[in-house]
Amino acid sequence: MGVATVQAMLRAIGNVLWFLLAGLWLALGYALAGIVLCITIIGIPFGIQAFKLAGFTVWPFGKTVMRTPDGGVLEVVFNILWLVLFGWAIFLSHLVAGVVLCITIIGIPFGIQAFKLSVFALWPFGRVVAPVGALPPGAVVTYAVPTDPTAR
Repeated sequence: MGVATVQAMLRAIGNVLWFLLAGLWLALGYALAGIVLCITIIGIPFGIQAFKLAGFTVWPFGKTVMRTPDGGVLEVVFNILWLVLFGWAIFLSHLVAGVVLCITIIGIPFGIQAFKLSVFALWPFGRVVAPVGALPPGAVVTYAVPTDPTAR
């Protein structure tokens, strides 16, 4: 069995455990918030970000969040609005969950995922979720959140 196979198995086990313990409930909460936000035209961009967070929370192992270089002033304005209205509370809740999960050795990988979610929830506009191995070798990327520690 190769290193890549073992890493894929660990990611799969981590994703299943995450989904059962936290991912399903977080994703449902983000999806419900996205639906509520999409009721008004003004809330649609924020609802889309909530759906993006929901998709990332379902299977976070093996994925990372990267910044897109094509942002502009509107991206910054929407991120500031998100931060003031929703982001700070989501950030703090994921941060507390990450600290609590990191108390035990078994919980450390889940704590790292909670920290990744906290940063993504703080400033989601201009970020994309991508598989860890999606970039060609040698590509230079500024990550928005810490990468998956199991991917080497």
